[in-house]
Amino acid sequence: MKLITKNKKAFFDYEILDTLEAGIVLLGDEVKSLRAGHVNMSGSYAVFTKGELFLIATHISPYSHAYSKSEENPERSRKLLLHKRQMLKLYGDISKKGITLVPLKLYFSKGKIKLELGIAKHKKATGKKKEMRERDIKRETARELKDSYKYK
Repeated sequence: MKLITKNKKAFFDYEILDTLEAGIVLLGDEVKSLRAGHVNMSGSYAVFTKGELFLIATHISPYSHAYSKSEENPERSRKLLLHKRQMLKLYGDISKKGITLVPLKLYFSKGKIKLELGIAKHKKATGKKKEMRERDIKRETARELKDSYKYK
């Protein structure tokens, strides 16, 4: 598995309840652009439309060396590929209040591009502050322990 990008903002803004892997429908030059790492997933989400799942607001830049430049919108909606049973389960999960689908990772798996979707619940501001405080305390203790071992 070769990681293309990770949506760090999603891990900060949302509490991830469950994850699943989905395929994604792309154009040829979008695949080459992804290989070059020209993608931005911050602020993107997945939504059901007419019984199909679509990825919204993911920016994949047009490939600069493409022979024929397509005038596609870089933030167009892209269809996600899942089994019917997975889609029905997902639809039931996100019908609950406050639950949403956010993309977490984009990666290559056996030559195919896969997307890891997270079933997520939005964090409150106090939860974010608490998490940052805990991270700072952990960092400080690690730093102090490291310094104490240097002088022995």
